[in-house]
Amino acid sequence: MPDAEDVRRVALSLPDTTERTAWSMPTFRVAGKMFATLPEDETSIAVRCPKEERDELVLAEPEKFWIAGHEAQFAWVRARLAALDDEAELRDILADSWRQAAPPRLLEPHPELGAPGAP
Repeated sequence: MPDAEDVRRVALSLPDTTERTAWSMPTFRVAGKMFATLPEDETSIAVRCPKEERDELVLAEPEKFWIAGHEAQFAWVRARLAALDDEAELRDILADSWRQAAPPRLLEPHPELGAPGAP
């Protein structure tokens, strides 16, 4: 089961990622644009996710994903760290969110991060 330190290590391993405290919680940014946070007691993460996909995730795996009330109007979803299968799943979730926030100048030189849904 991944924990907050795994989130920090994996997020900071992504290109041009920095950590900054905002709203009294760790946030992770690529080229200054936020793509993940460790809210509250650091037992979950909040990540970017298109609303259509987010709703499908929550319906398919409600024990793993949910939408925080104050984030409902935004394209963000929460994931319970204890419900994630392993660090590979955590990395996939963070990399997907990173891709959504990263500028094109960072996407092209990092094909190893793949496109969403790529093998």
